[in-house]
Amino acid sequence: MVLKSRVTILVKASPQPSKSHRETVCCAGLDPNGNWKRLFPIRFRQLSDEQSFRRWSIVDFKYSAPKQDIRPESCRVHEESITVKGYVRDRDRKAGLVYPAIKASEIEAASQGHSLTVIKPYNVSLKHRRRSIAELEDARTAFEKQARQASMFDKDLDFIEPCPFEFKMSFKDGDDKRREKLCGDWETQAAFFNFRIQHGEAAALKHLEDTYCDKYFRTGLIFALGNMASRPQTWQLLGIFPLPEPKQQSFF
Repeated sequence: MVLKSRVTILVKASPQPSKSHRETVCCAGLDPNGNWKRLFPIRFRQLSDEQSFRRWSIVDFKYSAPKQDIRPESCRVHEESITVKGYVRDRDRKAGLVYPAIKASEIEAASQGHSLTVIKPYNVSLKHRRRSIAELEDARTAFEKQARQASMFDKDLDFIEPCPFEFKMSFKDGDDKRREKLCGDWETQAAFFNFRIQHGEAAALKHLEDTYCDKYFRTGLIFALGNMASRPQTWQLLGIFPLPEPKQQSFF
């Protein structure tokens, strides 16, 4: 059965090589009723310019129930049906969508049967680990292999340079529990590379730390979390963004 949905995108994870679908990106958003939808598989860099979306884009799509992924929010997207309908710019409109979906923690979300959630963290710190030469070579090989397997109908893609660092966020959630999550947010890696070009590696790392742990936190830091289909007990950090509380909270 083919279904239709509309979501406001909140999550765009970093590209991952896939045996079944080539290079894919896990995306997720909230529909107009505040229900999560996980869009997969999205071959994001194969999308046309008209289909390409970002956080806060309003996207229509058709989907079918996935055969193997039993998570209730998961949608097997018909990639050709993706249509960008607009973009949410108003801050209070963004907050009115996101804040009602906030849970104290992934534990609360899981207890309610969810595999995606947003939380407000505090006592936040950014950690980074330099990836080994072997790790980087394995990542390069995986992406190169995917590129060689592209069909004649696929676009030629620029090579993805793996990020030399693995980023983790350490924080306390609404249950007052200290957590540490691997960061899979595509924007984090892009910000690192962009800042490094002009200011160098050390400055890029400091920029991320200042942005997330100070600037975003003072504004109203939001984490988007999601679990893994193969290991539902393992939750990852999929999105990081600032969003002040709405001026009017009548939706509570």
